[in-house]
Amino acid sequence: MQNQTYQNIIGLIAGLLFGLGLLAADMVNPAKILAFLDIFGNWDPSLAVTMATAMSITTLAFFWSRKRGNSLLKDTLHWPSAKDIDKRLIVGGALFGIGWGLAGFCPGPAVVAVGAGIPEAFWFTGAMLTGMLLWHWFESQRN
Repeated sequence: MQNQTYQNIIGLIAGLLFGLGLLAADMVNPAKILAFLDIFGNWDPSLAVTMATAMSITTLAFFWSRKRGNSLLKDTLHWPSAKDIDKRLIVGGALFGIGWGLAGFCPGPAVVAVGAGIPEAFWFTGAMLTGMLLWHWFESQRN
């Protein structure tokens, strides 16, 4: 029970830090995202620095975690086993990219933007949740 409480507290702190980082980097602003994606127009490369920093820290954390073999709370780490690039991955990545390019939101920043009261985020998050429910329904029909 005590370990679960620590996990919840660490999860809350990590989520708050993630959300604050998204706000600080202005990744909850669709105009900023769309300007970053507009490489042939009025391109804003500032998000590349944010992304490179995040990927560097994440890469180091993954290497460190793999070396440790367990979490800081001594729980077993469960690593993904799938290594194939298949049709589902390509279609999912394409849909993600299209949605990101059209709306200027991806899931994490959209949820933070909803919390910040940004109106466009409500529409995007609703559409995202609808898509998740449809995927779940299609997957249940497939099996």
